Amino acid sequence: MPTSKADATWNGDLKNGNGIMKFDSGSYEGEYTFASRFENGEGTNPEELIGAAHAGCYAMALSNELGEAGHNPQSVDARAKVTFEVTNSGPAITGIHLIAKADVPGISEDTFLEFAEGAKEGCPVSKALAGTEITLDAKLTETV
Repeated sequence: MPTSKADATWNGDLKNGNGIMKFDSGSYEGEYTFASRFENGEGTNPEELIGAAHAGCYAMALSNELGEAGHNPQSVDARAKVTFEVTNSGPAITGIHLIAKADVPGISEDTFLEFAEGAKEGCPVSKALAGTEITLDAKLTETV
């Protein structure tokens, strides 16, 4: 299996500095600042990238689990809302809320929800973030 790589450079102090994060593959490079992380300023932040990774991983995991069981999805859309806040012990990711919707012809809502929950638990990014509370809202857009 490949080893994924990403780089970050930060210039200056925390509040006035700036940085760039980029993927080794060349598919992404983005600027980040104190404001983009703590104040909703322009640019990206580490939590946004964690959210993208988690949403992508979850969508693939759910698609895989459904497909292996013979329920081939037409599409799986996922969003990860990463909550970042300053706590008594310092800044922390305090939760991740996954929101998924999938078009899976011929599957019941209950069966779909079982697969959705299983994918949340089995997704490699969920496993890596196991110290964070991860919640899920999953919706089936196509039913029996």
